[in-house]
Amino acid sequence: MKLLLALLAGLVFGLGLILSGMTDPAKVIGFLDISGNWDPSLGLVMGGAVLVGLLTFRFSARRTKAFFGDAMQLPTARHIDRRLVLGSMTFGVGWGLAGYCPGPALASLASGGVQALLFVAAMLAGMALFAVLEKR
Repeated sequence: MKLLLALLAGLVFGLGLILSGMTDPAKVIGFLDISGNWDPSLGLVMGGAVLVGLLTFRFSARRTKAFFGDAMQLPTARHIDRRLVLGSMTFGVGWGLAGYCPGPALASLASGGVQALLFVAAMLAGMALFAVLEKR
């Protein structure tokens, strides 16, 4: 049952990304191009996502168990450190250059586009490199 609900949640998330235009790199880059032909429409998408996230975390913080009985595991870190800043900057630069972030890139794989495949391959290589460096 958990796997079925996880699949359903993933499908709803992917459909939302497609309908909002987050899987179109040109639309994303248009949103990030604030000094050129700026397209502010994705700001509404991100604002909606932040609002849902805030409400969900607020609701979840009051719970001790998840809906299916597993222990609730929420982030506990509250400080901004060098790793967080550098990781955020790397994510932002990658998003701006490619027009993809991880979720929309994975959803875009369904369309069979080479650009999404290259992005996901590079993302996985970066994750593997991080894992190797983190062990040192």
